[in-house]
Amino acid sequence: MPINIPKQLPARERLLEEKIFVMDEERAVKQDIRPLSVLILNLMPEKERTELQLLRLLGNTPLQVNITFMNMATHESKNTSKSHLDTFYETFEDVKNRRFDGMIITGAPIEHLAFEDVNYWDELKDIMNWSKENVTSVLHICWGAQAALYHHYGIGKYKLPAKCFGVYKHNVSNPTIKLARGFNDEFTAPHSRYTAVSIEEIEKDPRLTLLSKSEDAGAFIIISNDEKHIMITGHLEYDATTLAEEYNRDLQKGVEVALPENYFPNDEVTNQPPNSWRSHTHLLFSNWLNYYVYQETPYEWK
Repeated sequence: MPINIPKQLPARERLLEEKIFVMDEERAVKQDIRPLSVLILNLMPEKERTELQLLRLLGNTPLQVNITFMNMATHESKNTSKSHLDTFYETFEDVKNRRFDGMIITGAPIEHLAFEDVNYWDELKDIMNWSKENVTSVLHICWGAQAALYHHYGIGKYKLPAKCFGVYKHNVSNPTIKLARGFNDEFTAPHSRYTAVSIEEIEKDPRLTLLSKSEDAGAFIIISNDEKHIMITGHLEYDATTLAEEYNRDLQKGVEVALPENYFPNDEVTNQPPNSWRSHTHLLFSNWLNYYVYQETPYEWK
């Protein structure tokens, strides 16, 4: 079934090229069904790239999904045009009186800052507090996951001695948990971050379950026991080339960065990296939408 997005959204043409079923608003209103409403708080600087990555995954399920994009009112985006934001994005003030079946809070390249030093931290706290009563399930990605662990559970982040950068093997602690249904015992996922969260603190917190971890990348998928929050410390939504683009960008900026681990074949940057995580990415998003959003959300919000 399709995702419902604005007809002029630039990502729409790319999604159609990839044969992903997209429906515009004119056709969607004629559908006599109750579509899911998903709010995406896009904190990434290159918002159009993140839009495409997430829409590709949300469009690969049997459910019709209405998408609303939101950005921060207290932060000015320097990498996305004002016209794009004005046309396709809303702010918290616009959506705070609505309810959503699901919500995604993306990562952001600001992990070097203490949470309280982020210029939109107060606004983000308001949004996360609001989500407790107005969203059925929230999926937090990378820095968004660290922010959720800190705000909701008091678990902070710490700086790594070197950037966690590459594609790493992970395992699943309990394959009977709905989010992991269909997962292999071992799977890969990309990471790109300078900070981490404590496995020990997560495992000691009775409100949380550590579903997946990696010997090299640490805690990966954390679920709150009330299933309200799902926190993923890596970037399953990344394309095959995203880590290469980040690596080249850092080199051009003069940033000292090691080659992404387990990524380029034979560690040769001229070799095309394979996407070894795509199937589990689609499975995770499909399981989230089905079991944590669709199965749990009320038909009519009261």
